Amino acid sequence: MSYRVSAANQYLVITGAGISDVRLRKKSWVWPFQKARFFDITPTNYTLNLQAMSAEKLEFMLPAVFTIGPRDEPSSLKRFAKLLANSDKEGEQVTELVRGIIEGETRVIAASMTMEEIFKESKRFKDDVFTKVQTELDQFGLHIYNANIKQLMDAAGSEYFLYMRMKTHEGAVNQAKVDVAEAKYIGNVGEKKREGLTRQNVARVDAETLIYENERKAEMANAASQLQVREAEYNQNAKIAKIEAMRKAEMRDAELSREVEERRALAQTERLRADLVAKATADYEVAVQAANAELFAKQKEAEAALYAKQKEAEGMRLLYAAQAEGVQKLAEAFGGNMAAFRDYLMIDRGVYQQMARINADAVRGLEPKITVWNTGSNGGDGKGASAGAMQPIADVFRTLPPLFTTINEQTGVVPFPWMASVPNAGKQAATTSQ
Repeated sequence: MSYRVSAANQYLVITGAGISDVRLRKKSWVWPFQKARFFDITPTNYTLNLQAMSAEKLEFMLPAVFTIGPRDEPSSLKRFAKLLANSDKEGEQVTELVRGIIEGETRVIAASMTMEEIFKESKRFKDDVFTKVQTELDQFGLHIYNANIKQLMDAAGSEYFLYMRMKTHEGAVNQAKVDVAEAKYIGNVGEKKREGLTRQNVARVDAETLIYENERKAEMANAASQLQVREAEYNQNAKIAKIEAMRKAEMRDAELSREVEERRALAQTERLRADLVAKATADYEVAVQAANAELFAKQKEAEAALYAKQKEAEGMRLLYAAQAEGVQKLAEAFGGNMAAFRDYLMIDRGVYQQMARINADAVRGLEPKITVWNTGSNGGDGKGASAGAMQPIADVFRTLPPLFTTINEQTGVVPFPWMASVPNAGKQAATTSQ
């Protein structure tokens, strides 16, 4: 087992155990039963001097330089790695392969073209060679980075390109002579044509100038007459315009005078309105201030009354608290005897004296008549048990005559007649006496 790291222009191709195809890495572990190999992807220059034959069986030499190398993308690198997998001589195998493809495709293309086509359409020939060679190299993962096909040369014993160059040279010289003569002819003819055209143009310009001048003179005369008519019309229009301007000025002056009067009246109205508004505003402000002052005074009075009530309530609360404390201490002094405590309070507060004074004031001036009567004792005259049991009722009846008499004397009220008579009174008396 080992760890392999490739250089910047290299790749590591690994095959063997655990790998179904090939594996490309820049760095990797290589396990037992696996093979690893570095391959360079730097493009290589291939200088060739190809000998080919045209469709007419004419041989020629094609010097060329191709810069070819592996295409740096996964699928192309895999194809290139497989190409090198079973080869121990990497450089020689690739060189032979590239040379074979270039020579074969070039000969095929040359055999399909005539020598004149190859000579005159050398660019198309080179493009075809480049395209065909690249198509063949793609199956091996190779790419043409540059191709430079030099000038075509004659093969040994052939002078076709030499004569073609001479022909081309002589043709170019003769064509140059013809071009010079043609240029001279064109120059001479052109010069004469220019002279004739110049004279024609000068005559035409002179005639056109004369016609133009005459037309301008007529136009000027017409313009002068029109100018006089326009001046007369202008003078007349100017007078009318002056009169109209004066009338408009007078009308405008009247309008301005009216506007001035209207504005003066409007200003007077606005001034009066402003005075009224100012007076009303002042009265309103005075009224508002007075109302605010009255409201403030009432608020202060209410606050003072409220403060007084609060103070009074606070004083009463303190007074009641002091009284409650005093009452509690007095109750404690009487030892819990509430009757004695009550009598003390009534005497201390003068309740009994006040009640006597109220009763005296109530009967003062009435001159009351006091009647005293005695109903006798419960022992009676000893007439038996039944008389003793009825003695309270007998006492009540004895009180009625003096009671009625007292009421009559005090109030003047006479008892009702039925109160003095009792039904069956004689029978009841007999029963009682028995």
